Amino acid sequence: MVDADPKVAGRLAEFYNRNGYTRRINAVRKLREGILYKKGAEIRLVAQTLGELAEIRRLLEESGFTLARPFVKAKQWRQPLYGVAEVARFLTLIGVTPRPASDV
Repeated sequence: MVDADPKVAGRLAEFYNRNGYTRRINAVRKLREGILYKKGAEIRLVAQTLGELAEIRRLLEESGFTLARPFVKAKQWRQPLYGVAEVARFLTLIGVTPRPASDV
């Protein structure tokens, strides 16, 4: 794990608080559907321009996160972070207390 510069963490927090969001595992559905339920924990940071997307990707890379492929949704770019551990680490980095691992 890489310790991030406070300025980097602050800027990532700005992007998350502006219009980023967390997608969590639905524990009940996972129990009910078992292996058929393939949704995982995910953070999505939203960029309104390609310049913002490039900044988000640079900040994430500087913080030691694995970059996933960005995608377009609603005429905006989404930069996802996948996995329970990555989601918890990101939330901790920006100062948000993550839920227990079973709920993330």
